Amino acid sequence: MGKGGGCVPSKKRSPLGESDHDEPNPVVDGSVQIEGQSPSTDARVPLQDGALQAVETNLRVFIVFYSMYGHVESLARRMKRGIDGIDGVEGVLYRVPETLSPEVLDQMKVPPKGDEVPVISAEQLVEADGLLFGFPTRYGCMSAQMKAFFDSTGQLWKEQKLAGVPAGFFVSTGTQGGGQETTAWTAITQLAHHGMLYVPIGYTFGAGMFKMDSIRGGSPYGAGVFSGDGTREPSETELALAEHQGKYMAMIVKRCSVPYSLDPDHST
Repeated sequence: MGKGGGCVPSKKRSPLGESDHDEPNPVVDGSVQIEGQSPSTDARVPLQDGALQAVETNLRVFIVFYSMYGHVESLARRMKRGIDGIDGVEGVLYRVPETLSPEVLDQMKVPPKGDEVPVISAEQLVEADGLLFGFPTRYGCMSAQMKAFFDSTGQLWKEQKLAGVPAGFFVSTGTQGGGQETTAWTAITQLAHHGMLYVPIGYTFGAGMFKMDSIRGGSPYGAGVFSGDGTREPSETELALAEHQGKYMAMIVKRCSVPYSLDPDHST
């Protein structure tokens, strides 16, 4: 499914319902799997006789986020835990590029970002089997940093490289009426133009979606956190919802890994 295939994945994967552990990959002529091989869909190992053998690798969900004061990043990290908890799927964290100058960020007292989470380029999106985008709200819409990143995907849109890729959102807002739903809702236009498949979580979190005993961000559109004046930390309920969204997206990505083709001239 990588390389922008979305729900038109590689034919090397087993259909849904078949166990991933029933039969190991055959070893032919002493072939071995390379340790640390990049978990992409088309990894191959050379054999001694020069032939090639495909190697099964994990599906990958990219968690692409912008976080100014750390609230969205907290959700992103918990979301990765959820994704990694699903067999055969792994979450990969990425930041989008910053658009504000260091001087402005310093005046806004924005904490410095470490190097642990790399900055992603638009071209790297095609390597994902699923995408989760996280961002704070700006007047009920995504932040300027995330919008600038989407604006940089023009070539991918022109070639429809992301068509069919499952994608979802998670957000941060300052107040209860600040855009927990509209921030995700207005972002759906970005997915529509790319032909991506929007994956909301609905009410799959169960009873946790109905509790009224505490302040909680999140909605059927995706996980969310209330930041208040910037000092409020995400609650355990908000983090649990983020972890659930990660698991939910990982399961959707696995379901979309069933081999088939949208090309009428290449049926399977």
